[in-house]
Amino acid sequence: MSEIQPVGIDLGTTYSVVAQLDSHGIARTIPNAEGDLTTPSAVLFDDDMIVVGKEALKAAAATPELVAQYAKREMGNANFSQPINGEYFPPEVIQSLVLEKLKQDTEAKIGRCQDAVITVPAYFNEPKRKATQDAGKMAGFNVLDIINEPTAAAIAFGIQEGFLTADGESQRNETILVYDLGGGTFDVSVMSIDGKNYKVLATDGDFKLGGVDWDDRIIESLADAFVQQHQFDPRHDAGAHQRLRREAEEAKRSLSARAKVGVTFEHAGKTIRLDLSRSDFEAKTANLLDRTRFTTAKLIRDAGLKWKDLTRILLVGGSTRMPMVAAMLERESGKAVDRSLAADEAVAHGAAIYASLLKKSERLPRDVAVTNVNSHSLGVLGVETATGRPRSCTLLPRNTALPAKRSAAFTTARDGQTSVRVNIIEGGDASGNHSTPIGECIIRDLPPTLPAGTQVVVSFRYANNGRLSVKARIPSLERAAKLHIDRKSGLSDTLVDEWGKRIRNGMKPLNIES
Repeated sequence: MSEIQPVGIDLGTTYSVVAQLDSHGIARTIPNAEGDLTTPSAVLFDDDMIVVGKEALKAAAATPELVAQYAKREMGNANFSQPINGEYFPPEVIQSLVLEKLKQDTEAKIGRCQDAVITVPAYFNEPKRKATQDAGKMAGFNVLDIINEPTAAAIAFGIQEGFLTADGESQRNETILVYDLGGGTFDVSVMSIDGKNYKVLATDGDFKLGGVDWDDRIIESLADAFVQQHQFDPRHDAGAHQRLRREAEEAKRSLSARAKVGVTFEHAGKTIRLDLSRSDFEAKTANLLDRTRFTTAKLIRDAGLKWKDLTRILLVGGSTRMPMVAAMLERESGKAVDRSLAADEAVAHGAAIYASLLKKSERLPRDVAVTNVNSHSLGVLGVETATGRPRSCTLLPRNTALPAKRSAAFTTARDGQTSVRVNIIEGGDASGNHSTPIGECIIRDLPPTLPAGTQVVVSFRYANNGRLSVKARIPSLERAAKLHIDRKSGLSDTLVDEWGKRIRNGMKPLNIES
């Protein structure tokens, strides 16, 4: 019996892609049921039926209140911001419905599909990564791993685009910048490829910056012109706003190939026509591009490099088709950018290759090692004895090579503590401001005779996929401490299982308690 190949999934903000290695070890995109290589990450809740993809996107113009889009931007939140039929859904549930569509379409093409690697923005924090893993589980996947999107793209490039030997080793050392501007997120990473070792040196990004923000600037222009002519703002009508968005996306794509495009928009029997030029569009969105430029320049400094140290600049993500992106990077670096990857498919291809590496597939006998870094610092938030004020202690600084393990010693605050609560945070300043609460690690049922100043050792294990495990122990106690982690965000294991059942039941109501 031939081995069942795992798949790689680029779970995107606007479009998603699934890929698998063929019999020759080459990653191929698997078309969906409609025959398209990309699937819109849109979900229509139509009475008792769930519709995902192109038809859901079409329905958004007529019934926007029934369509969920851009859920990826809200991963890690308790609920998606838009209620559907009066019900709020966790964003990972919406993403799981997209994944279920990908799974069903893939199985219709190639047969049973179970194991998967799912990609995430490099700048996703730990709660967002867990939510993505949970989405995969609810959709019925065995999620082998989570891999950063720029890392996946670099793997796809290195193995499939000709600068590696047949054994997967680089012919010369490469220092690669991966600039990934997708529909809703921006990532940039610097990687070194030395022999068979892929190592992320530094990563940065913005999970709320992507092509939709460029679309918004065109929407503003169209809406302002409509108001000027007809004294009504079409953005106040949800359906009209969705039609504006579709016109804006089409205009943006046209401006990547043409210097000027005319856009016609009709609402409530009134029509406008607006001529948009590429130069005007670039001027209106210059500050968005500058955000990516500043982030990229900072990343290169964080990696201890200069532009001249880079050997390649890879463009990934559909939004890098905008000419302004390549022009900016070539101006900053003095190097020609590399567009050899399929912008929409490269991330899924790299994930498929990585999945096969994890499964030790016979189709890919290369022993490639991948080393990531954490995109946010991780630490413990406590109280400073001298001042009584909150103080964070960083155990794993940002851009620490993974996997990593760090421990630090703390002390109890008072006599007779019967429990110790360790607050785990990600990011933030020295006082814990602007940090993301990850959860609480609690040691319970301590002896009432425990004196103040008793040592508590906190240990972090941070996996290569950016998932965190935490342990706390009291060395002076002979018995094992009871540990319990209460997460500040995301679904519990019980809720993941219950939502999974509901999804497999066609989203019919079950007894799910929040």
